[in-house]
Order: sequence, then C-alpha cells, then structure tokens
Amino acid sequence: MLSRRLARLNEQVREDLAELITRELKDPRIAGLVSVTAVELSPDLRHARIFISVYGTEEQRRQTFAALRSATGFLRSQLAARMTTRRAPELHFVPDISIERGQRILRLLHEIEHTMPPDQQADEGETDAGRSGQS
Repeated sequence: MLSRRLARLNEQVREDLAELITRELKDPRIAGLVSVTAVELSPDLRHARIFISVYGTEEQRRQTFAALRSATGFLRSQLAARMTTRRAPELHFVPDISIERGQRILRLLHEIEHTMPPDQQADEGETDAGRSGQS
C-alpha cells in the first residue's frame, strides 16, 4: 500500500516533470505528443521511474527517449529546486505502452466487428439494447 506522502510526491513529480518537458526542454528530438503518465518513487525517494507515453512513430519514440536521457541531469536539477525533499531522485524513463495497447485492442475489436456476418451483428446489437433496457 502506498503511503499518502509517497502518493502525493509521485503526483508532484509527475506534474513538475510534465511541465519541464513540455515547456523547458527545447530539444528538437522530442517529437510527437509526449505525456508523463505516471511516476513511481522508491520508498527511500532515491529513484523515480517516470512512465512516458509518446504518440508518434517508432523513430519519434526512440529519439524522444534519447533526448530525455540526455536531459536527465537538467531535469533532475530543476526538479530538485521544486521539491520539498532533501535531494531529487535519480530519474529512470520508462516507455508507457498502455495507450498503444488500448488502441490496439480497440482496433482488433473493430476488425472483429467488421468480419462478423451481418445477421450476427444485428443479433449482438439487439442483445446489447435488451441488456441496457433492463437496467
């Protein structure tokens, strides 16, 4: 179970890094839509896993992570100035593939829906409508 303090610090670090990455970093390798989706601080606050989602091509993802790795020192020093702890954690950037996984699942469901015979699609629609009407 996550302590309240650790959860609060996770959120603070997530917000601060999101702002720093989008507003302060001017590296042209950061391309596409970059989001800091989550932060997991270690209990001793020495390490932080930063989950990053990059909406773009595989090349844009690769370049974005290279840029983030090279900016780690800058980001850590800027984070230290904003944090209330004695020291800033070491930053470890991790790809967050949950958005891509969700998009893939939706695409597969859409493909399945289009491969079903029309009579089964109609039956499925009636079943769903019947269920929602019963609530």
